Amino acid sequence: MTNHADLVLTGGPAFTAGPARTRAGTVAVRGDRIVAVGHDEVLGLVGPGTEVVDLAGRLLVPGFTDAHVHAVFAGVELGECDLTGTTDLAEYQRRIAAYAAARPEREWITGSGWSMESFAGGVPTRQLIDAVVADRPVLLFNRDHHGAWANTRALELAGITAGTPDPADGRIEREPDGAPAGTLQEGATGLVARLVPQPTDAEHLDGLLRAQSVLHSLGITGWQDAILGVFNGRPDVSDAYLTAARDGRLTARVNGALWWDRSRGAEQIPELVERRARLRAGRFRAGSVKIMQDGITENFTAAMTTPYLDSCGCATANSGLSFVDPAELRDHVTALDALDFQVHFHALGDRAVREALDAVEAARTANGRRANRHHLAHLQVVHPDDLPRFAQLDAIANLQPLWAAHEPQMDDLTIPFLGGELAQRQYPFAGLLHAGATLAAGSDWPVSSPDPMQGIHVAVNRTGHGEDRPPFLPEQRIDLGTALAAYTAGSAHVNGLDDGGTIRVGALADLVVLDRDPFAGPPEAIGDTGVALTYVGGECVHAR
Repeated sequence: MTNHADLVLTGGPAFTAGPARTRAGTVAVRGDRIVAVGHDEVLGLVGPGTEVVDLAGRLLVPGFTDAHVHAVFAGVELGECDLTGTTDLAEYQRRIAAYAAARPEREWITGSGWSMESFAGGVPTRQLIDAVVADRPVLLFNRDHHGAWANTRALELAGITAGTPDPADGRIEREPDGAPAGTLQEGATGLVARLVPQPTDAEHLDGLLRAQSVLHSLGITGWQDAILGVFNGRPDVSDAYLTAARDGRLTARVNGALWWDRSRGAEQIPELVERRARLRAGRFRAGSVKIMQDGITENFTAAMTTPYLDSCGCATANSGLSFVDPAELRDHVTALDALDFQVHFHALGDRAVREALDAVEAARTANGRRANRHHLAHLQVVHPDDLPRFAQLDAIANLQPLWAAHEPQMDDLTIPFLGGELAQRQYPFAGLLHAGATLAAGSDWPVSSPDPMQGIHVAVNRTGHGEDRPPFLPEQRIDLGTALAAYTAGSAHVNGLDDGGTIRVGALADLVVLDRDPFAGPPEAIGDTGVALTYVGGECVHAR
């Protein structure tokens, strides 16, 4: 027997993410655990078989945990028609045509990534796709995946006509005569998506492994998959996780959020209990339930406390959608809480945030205080009265920081239609922090980049990395240490990793070596930071 360490990382600062935010200079690992944290004295654990990593001044941090991501879908989409990285219509059409021409055997052309600001009112038309691909159905989700762009052939196959009613949880954008224009919002996407041939189990598994490689390269050692289940015509990807976890190819630590079917009610709860019991192997479990309470601001489906404005600045009759009746939501969350499910809310508008918090409060009143760590994701607009309720209710604020910046979708399609008060309440990171909320963070990939350092850059600067724009509501900035803690300790807490997310003796050796120390440079350079090494349980899963 030996007391020597298997791995020692030394020669650079270590951000421990502990309550005191202490820094160490050397960290030792044995097996899958951290066995020493300190300075030169830890070097006594170096033996003949110890791997020694010279940090050379680079920052060592706990592994990042993404608290809201769609990893399998993102991995699958990497092999589909990719419209990200541009807002130019001609470039969209070129990519669609090229993708279709290269795949004559594909019955459907599918993909994602277009930006709403590319089109008047954020609504592309079917004719724009017809001009380049008319003979096969085409369905392309936008970058936030709350809307889809279809060509005429796809709409015809779905039987969508001027007489087709909007679904309760979505909207068909229409031409003046009522015919479908080519854009489908929210639940209406499922009218076409249900016809798309589903990826095979092997393709889902390949997508997961492809996504895991990307996430590890960014320092992400674990995540919460925000949707496991059939939704809007998309298939359940749970078995990909189960397969990879059982055969050891899932190296990340993953908690899955089981999809709450909003067209049903409490009768689905026994099925969720059964799935939770079945979906557990290796580093994977599914102990959360995802309830999508509203939509998004850009298509006016996020639930607000006051109405949206029209293009003239006048109040409309629309204040967004609550996908689950608030009274029923309180009952459902109370029942799930009693069964020790965590509830993962999509709550983007301030009314949806309030409805989710009301549900958490109802659960606590009925069941007492339980350690289920319910969390609210997105939080684009939060009413000031609700900021202190997060801490009071132990509800975790799950931030997607990359969105808190000026860009066309914000400036052209959001701010003008929210109006003064709502627009000034957006992404209140500092407000939540100062009100005592526990902060976690995630990306919502493939909606936006999964790179934690890009999200951290925006959280600190309220501008996108490399963007020459004024900061967005700069009073809501948070400091670098707080942002790092949200992506590490905070998100590990959400995922139930009480022995992860920090650098301390006994903790899991999920560690990341950055390629520099971002604390040593100016805030505007945080986004330059990359990842050199990623370890999960002491094993290197990425080396640049």
